[in-house]
Amino acid sequence: MDRSTQILTPSQLNILARDLLEGAFPLIWVEAELGSVTRPASGHMYFTLKDARAQIRAALFKPKSQWLKFVPRDGMRVLARGRLTLYEARGEYQLVLDHMEEAGEGALRRAYEQLKARLEAEGLFAAERKRPMPAHVRRLAVITSPTGAAVRDVLSVLQRRFPLLEVDLLPSLVQGDSAAAQITALLRAADASGRYDVILLTRGGGSLEDLWAFNDEHLTRAIAASQTPVVSAVGHETDFSLADFAADLRAPTPSVAAELLVPDQRDLQLHVRRLAARMVQLQRHGLGQAMQRADRALLRLNAQGPQARLQLMQRRHQDLARRLAGVWRQQHERRQAQLRHAAVVLRNGHPQRRLDALRERLQRLQPRADAAIGRQLQRDQLRLRALARSMEAVSPLATVARGYSILTREDDGSLVRSPLQVSPGDALKARVQDGVIEVVVKEPAR
Repeated sequence: MDRSTQILTPSQLNILARDLLEGAFPLIWVEAELGSVTRPASGHMYFTLKDARAQIRAALFKPKSQWLKFVPRDGMRVLARGRLTLYEARGEYQLVLDHMEEAGEGALRRAYEQLKARLEAEGLFAAERKRPMPAHVRRLAVITSPTGAAVRDVLSVLQRRFPLLEVDLLPSLVQGDSAAAQITALLRAADASGRYDVILLTRGGGSLEDLWAFNDEHLTRAIAASQTPVVSAVGHETDFSLADFAADLRAPTPSVAAELLVPDQRDLQLHVRRLAARMVQLQRHGLGQAMQRADRALLRLNAQGPQARLQLMQRRHQDLARRLAGVWRQQHERRQAQLRHAAVVLRNGHPQRRLDALRERLQRLQPRADAAIGRQLQRDQLRLRALARSMEAVSPLATVARGYSILTREDDGSLVRSPLQVSPGDALKARVQDGVIEVVVKEPAR
């Protein structure tokens, strides 16, 4: 190979080295200590990432550096992500970062993402599960630190916008090992009380580790299960916790949460003034219409001669009063006459008087009854004698008295009317006028 083909300029060599580095090293993570941190007017950041035995230059350019959640300083331990490259002008290789966070947040971030994915798959963050905010919040529970800036911001905004709101501050730790359990217990107690229209969880900004209590799984599930609407305002606008995703409403800051929960009293006052003006307008309109109706009624009243109508009505009233008095007198007299007649009937119908009258009538009728009974007995005796004479005239005994006899069979007493009814030896009885003769048939007559 020709010697001239192996000769490279520094620029060429650096380009080759840069391509080799960028091709050999993909996106990498480095945990190290910051050193020589500088931030010129351009907004870029330059520093070294070092450990006890080595260091490497690193850069975080302006668009990415503006999203940092902390202020980098010398000696701070960080977790950085970037690509390895070579700065051709100096022949120095460096790490160009696209993300940097305080050390320790990396593990928290991975745990956060895993828990978020699992809870999201369960549907805890689904939009259809979220409860609507009430139109008017009357009682609000605020769960936060009683000494933090967040509670001061919330109470200040609420007092300024709507002083009539009843606010109960439920003090709690907002960071640390026991913060999540305390917040969860307060949330469940506030929800179970049924006292509040909305529950607000809030605290100021901080690192992922500072906000970790609001990424607790038990707290997230308690928020999702709450029957009372929950508003989450944790950290700054760029901070997102699992409580934000589970809450029914997420506010970017505590102050914004307070503004979302209550109306501005100035807007309400303006609305009330508009309603009052509208009411006055309607009242004036109604009063004007009423006055017009009154004027028309007055015209009709004057046209109809109210004095004459009043006199006519008075005369009619007097006439009706007289007629009513006459009718009342007639009815009274009729009732009095009916009452007198009823009294007479009552006296006449007294049981003692009726008994006396019946006794007198009985005494008067007794001789007549006795005479009638005597006459009836005489008539019956005469009729009986006549019947006796008639019976004697037709009686067989009368025939016997004239010398005849009556033959009857001795065994059954049957009448014998013909010789053919008897046989020799039959016993017969012959009834004559003064007795009975027993006979025996020798030979019947021919």
